[in-house]
Amino acid sequence: MTVHSQGAATSAPQDAPMKSAAAPPEAPVSGSDRGRPSPRGPRKSLPSGWLPYLLIGPAVLSLAVLLLYPLIKNVILSFQDINKIEFIQRKYPFAGFGNYTELLGDANFWTVVVRSFGFTLANVALIMVLGSLIGILLNKLGTKMRLVLSMALVMAWAMPIVASVQVFKWLFDEQFGVMNWLMRTAGFAGYEQHNWMETGLSTLVIVTILVVWGSIPFVALNMYAGLTTVSAELYEAARMDGANGWQTFWKIVFPNLKPFFLVTTFLEVIWVFKAFTQVYAMNKGGPDRASEILPVFAYVEGQSQAHYGLAAAISVLTIVILVVVMSFYFRLILKQEEEQ
Repeated sequence: MTVHSQGAATSAPQDAPMKSAAAPPEAPVSGSDRGRPSPRGPRKSLPSGWLPYLLIGPAVLSLAVLLLYPLIKNVILSFQDINKIEFIQRKYPFAGFGNYTELLGDANFWTVVVRSFGFTLANVALIMVLGSLIGILLNKLGTKMRLVLSMALVMAWAMPIVASVQVFKWLFDEQFGVMNWLMRTAGFAGYEQHNWMETGLSTLVIVTILVVWGSIPFVALNMYAGLTTVSAELYEAARMDGANGWQTFWKIVFPNLKPFFLVTTFLEVIWVFKAFTQVYAMNKGGPDRASEILPVFAYVEGQSQAHYGLAAAISVLTIVILVVVMSFYFRLILKQEEEQ
């Protein structure tokens, strides 16, 4: 027993170094390191090389084919003197800046430019004001009435432009129009067969009503969505301070939704400035081309008058004018982002 106990006693210190040499003891793992991946484990590398470019390649190619190529061809066409005869004979004489100098020296072109800016300004102002008011109304209504009004807005927004133009042409028709009937019913004289599109100004007023009616839903629904992000505590604080509705809007709603107003106004300016379908389908830019804006002016010169090079120059100048105007607005948006 003594020998066995001694052997056991002497073997213990001999095994200890062997165990330590074969498997060194691991450091205790703390609670914060248990969820951390091992630094020696395999790492997933992000896509490198040509893979990201291959992924966005189809989208870039589609944009180049659908947008960039027609734009380049249009710019080239604007430097060529192509009319009906040249088009039939497939001759493309180079005109240099002749089309541009002709346009810049044409009083009719500048009249259309001023008309386009006035048309855009009136429409955007009405759209933003009325759309914001309806958005605030949506925020104040109950659930059922809000649903009904939202559905009505969506239906107006989803209506095709050409179909809505036909409805408005029927409303303002000389013989069977609803507006003439309403004016006669209200007791006004001279509306037996009144021509609401007798002048270019009256035609643009009708088109303005149509454009505003179709654009208000976008602003109203986005305005309502933005109002849901404003904390109710701010309204409560304003109410306790005795602020009225107008003061609450300027002190709480507008500062919190300033990015919404900037971006929405930017989009509306672009959409209204290039409003072609409503103006042309209503009265083809008439009477006597008195209701033409720049897109309609370019179309009439190109298709009706067969001045293809001149029409291309008009479209290029339209893009340049819009980019110059929007550059100031871009600076305002960037300044707003820097302040935030």
